[in-house]
Amino acid sequence: MTEIDLSAVEAERERLRTAYLKGGVTSSARGLHHTALLCADVERTVRFYQEVLGFPLTEMVGNRDYEGSTHFFFDIGNGNLLAFFDFPGLDLGPYAEVLGGLHHLAISVEPGQWERLKASLTEHGVEFQEESGTSIYFRDPDGARIELISDPLGEMYGLKVL
Repeated sequence: MTEIDLSAVEAERERLRTAYLKGGVTSSARGLHHTALLCADVERTVRFYQEVLGFPLTEMVGNRDYEGSTHFFFDIGNGNLLAFFDFPGLDLGPYAEVLGGLHHLAISVEPGQWERLKASLTEHGVEFQEESGTSIYFRDPDGARIELISDPLGEMYGLKVL
């Protein structure tokens, strides 16, 4: 691993912040409709997200782009959906973090729910890492990294990000 000059990194971050961070600009988007992940087993995924995390399954349909694939959705609150596809017969291999790929998906939950979900993860034998007293990181059955964060939407660790 190459040694990193942290002062140069911070200087570049400040240059980018100054050049591109614009207050008062309205987004052209109205929100995240859904994020779609891949899974190896539909039922295992449904059981994990619905039974362990409490995200209700809202619909299952055929994938219009791949015959035999299922496209299914979970309600993650605030009008947002987490979706999955399975691709039977494609032998996609294990989850991998790659450039341009998913690092983690952060989902905001109320502090009381955060505590309940932490207990549910423990009860179901899901290993997790707690950070800063407000974040829990774990992997779903296919290896995707998920974060449950008890900070409100638009905030992270006391910093307003929206």
